[in-house]
Amino acid sequence: MGASSFLAGILLRRPLGRLRRAALRLADELPGVRVTPWQLRDPEGLARVLERAADELARERRAAAREREVRDLILASMEEGVLLVDADGLVRFANGSAERMLRGPIPSASALAPTSLREALRAALRERRPVTVDAVRGAPARYLRATAVPVEGGGSLLVLRDVTEAKRVEEMRRDFVANASHELKTPVASILAAAETIRTAAAEDPSAVAGFAERLERDASRLARIVADLLDLSRLEAGSERTERVAMDTVVREEAERLAAQAREAGIELVVDARPGPPVTGSRRDLALLVRNLLDNAIRYTGRGGRVEVAVGPAEGGVLLRVSDTGLGIPSRDLPRIFERFYRVDPARSRETGGTGLGLSIVKHVVENHGGEIRVESELGRGSTFEVRLPAASG
Repeated sequence: MGASSFLAGILLRRPLGRLRRAALRLADELPGVRVTPWQLRDPEGLARVLERAADELARERRAAAREREVRDLILASMEEGVLLVDADGLVRFANGSAERMLRGPIPSASALAPTSLREALRAALRERRPVTVDAVRGAPARYLRATAVPVEGGGSLLVLRDVTEAKRVEEMRRDFVANASHELKTPVASILAAAETIRTAAAEDPSAVAGFAERLERDASRLARIVADLLDLSRLEAGSERTERVAMDTVVREEAERLAAQAREAGIELVVDARPGPPVTGSRRDLALLVRNLLDNAIRYTGRGGRVEVAVGPAEGGVLLRVSDTGLGIPSRDLPRIFERFYRVDPARSRETGGTGLGLSIVKHVVENHGGEIRVESELGRGSTFEVRLPAASG
C-alpha cells in the first residue's frame, strides 16, 4: 500500500472538515502547496496535499538551517562583537568577538561590565534610538566603543568595536605634535633672539656680531635638520620603494667618507670594514639614511679620543651591518624606548650635540621597510653596538 493510500485510510476515519481547513491554511502559508476543489472532496487528494506540505515544510526548514549557518559564519568572522539581548534581558546570541572583548560568555545583560554598557542598553530601549558609549574593559586596558540598537519585540542589539589601537595611534599623534612643536620652538626662539641681538649690536658693538651670527647659523642648521628628519620620517612611515639592488658595502664606504670630517673634528677614530656581500632589494636612498643615522648617532655620543667601528658583510640569508662605539652607553631601562620619536636618554646632552631625537626612529622604520631586524647591546659608560640584519635580494 502506498503512502497516499495509507493516509487516505486514516483520513476516512477522521472528520474531513478539520483536515480540509488544515489543507487550506497550509496552501495559504506555503507557496509550493496548491489545493483544488477536487482534492478537498477526495481523501487521497487531501493526503497528497499534506504530503506536499510536509515536503515543503522540510525544504523550508533546511533552507532556514542553511541561512542560520551562513548568518552564524558571517557573525563569527566579524571583528565587531555582536550581542542580541531579548526583552527579558537574556543574551540570545553572542559571537566570538564579543566574548573575547568581554572576557568570556555573558548570560544576561545584568552581567555586562562595565556599567556603561548596561546603561546604553536601557537608554536604547527607553528612547527607541541607537545609543553609543565608550568603555574601558579589563587589564591591560582595552578601549571599547559600544552601540546599542533597539529591535522589534522589545529586545536590543549591542555592537562592540575595539578601538584600543585607534586610541593608541591618536595618543601617539598628539604626543608627536606636542614634541615636534617643542623641538621646533627651541631653535626658532634662539634664532629670533640672535637676530634681534645682531640688529642691536650692529650699531652698539659691531665686534659681537660675528659671535651672534655663528649662533644664528648653528640654530638655523639645527632647525633645518629637524625639519628634514620629520619629512624623512613621514615618508618612511608610508614605506620604502624597494626597486633597486643595493650593495651595502658601497653604501657603508660612501656614508663613512661623508662623516669622516665630523669624526675627525670630534677627535674620534672611525674604522670601516666593508666586505662585499649579496645585494639587498630596497631603496638606496633609505639604506644610506639608515647607515648615516647609525654612524652620526655613534659619533655624537662618543667622547674625544673614542672609537667608532662600522662593519658590513655577508651573513646567513643576507647582510649583517654592525656599528659599535666606545661612548656613553645606554642604561638598560632606556633600551626598550630608544627607537621612539623624540625619545632621548639624556635630553641635555642630545641638544648640546645637535641631535634631533629622530635618528633612531628613522633607522627602525628603514629596517622594518626592508624586512630586516635590528638588535642593540649597550653598557652604561662602555659604549653601544647596533646590529642590523637585512635579507638578500631574491634571484
